[in-house]
Amino acid sequence: MKLIAAFLLISSAIIGLYGCGEDERADDSYTSSDSDTDSDTDSDTDSDTDTDTDTDTDTDTDTDTDTDTDTDTDSDSDSDSDSDTDTDTSTGCEYECLAHCVSWGGTVMDGTCDDGLRCCEGATDPNGTTDTDTDTDTDTDTDTDTDTDTDTDTDTDTDTDTDTGGGDKMDHPKFFGNITTGYNNSMDYSGLKYSTYWDQVTPENAGKWGSVESQAGGARNWSGLDSIYGYAQDNGVIFKQHAFVWGSQEPGNAGSLQESNVKSWMTEFCQKYPKTKLIDVVNEPPPHTEPKFANNIGGGTNGSWQWIINAFKWAREACGEDKILILNDYNNIEWSGDNQHFIDIVKTIQAAGAPIDAIGCQAHDLDPGKANTSTMKNLITKLHNDTGLPVYITEYDISTSDDNAQANIYKEQIPFFMETEWIKGVTIWGWIYGQTWSLASESGLVRNGSSRPAMTYLMQTLGRPAP
Repeated sequence: MKLIAAFLLISSAIIGLYGCGEDERADDSYTSSDSDTDSDTDSDTDSDTDTDTDTDTDTDTDTDTDTDTDTDTDSDSDSDSDSDTDTDTSTGCEYECLAHCVSWGGTVMDGTCDDGLRCCEGATDPNGTTDTDTDTDTDTDTDTDTDTDTDTDTDTDTDTDTDTGGGDKMDHPKFFGNITTGYNNSMDYSGLKYSTYWDQVTPENAGKWGSVESQAGGARNWSGLDSIYGYAQDNGVIFKQHAFVWGSQEPGNAGSLQESNVKSWMTEFCQKYPKTKLIDVVNEPPPHTEPKFANNIGGGTNGSWQWIINAFKWAREACGEDKILILNDYNNIEWSGDNQHFIDIVKTIQAAGAPIDAIGCQAHDLDPGKANTSTMKNLITKLHNDTGLPVYITEYDISTSDDNAQANIYKEQIPFFMETEWIKGVTIWGWIYGQTWSLASESGLVRNGSSRPAMTYLMQTLGRPAP
């Protein structure tokens, strides 16, 4: 028994040494403090979110068709017919034989010709000659000239200019956000308006599958998410989903869940909250946590990681191309072993076609006396370089009762987060002192309505007011 007790004591000490993420708080216990503080704060916040999408499409199609057809037909037909008939008709003095004058139809005239002969007029000599001369001249001149000129000029000019504010889905402003406060999913808290200080929100508990669907296949309760998402849309705050698949927070009897259940959960979420920007698709993969239904959706833990690959593919199908899909974990920028193991998972699922867009680094183990800033910078850079993916700091909390120690770590690390292009955003895991999760109970930034030095520094750096 003494050996067992010693073993348990040593195991507990090891777990405490390496730390853990918010995965270890299935019940998320809170510390609380009671204080009577009258604080009247008037905050006017104008949050303008402008998204410009200009699509100019100019299509000029000019078709000129000229067809000239000239047909000249000249037809000259000349027909000359000359018909001359000469009949020798013996009349007058040409007839010397007056005896035939009457019988030839003539009339003897009393007058005399020049030669003294009597004249016969109108007699026709049947023995005379008829000379008929017919001259027909036909001249036909047909000239047909056909000139066809067809000129077709087609000019098509298509100019498409698409300017979408923000560009691709990763090109959003670098944000510094936070989480909801307490189990009541508060945004504004004790007179402090959330959107005055934070431009992104992650529901601490409301978005976990087990929070929405208490029993596998049972009714889903969306009321908590409805409230948070509605606030985000009304106040221009980026909304992030946490999380689709996580072994520490899933419906009861999760071992019975199948592919159809996972797809239904993802699809209904994205239909209800279409303007969600970022999604933790899988949270804290092995060795940290593993869903009870992992083998039902592909299996492959410590091998192909097929269940993770499928989760990303189904999330893309359910939620669309504009969502940033994240694999989120803790200790991956604090400890080298966790860092390399996480990289190996990412590279395996990338090679298999998983549509992973970014890496999530919880960063819980950066408290005083734990991983230092230099180690963090080296490991987070290795994560990015080895995977080629952008990074989000997803659950940042520096837990210490020493105000100056907390502020000093912020001053060491916040400039690096801000200046590094591929670090796309920072989410702090709680801002109200006494309302943060139990393993970071002293990480709050606002105590008794007033800013701790770290909060003052952060707000000044971001150009925002401090409580």
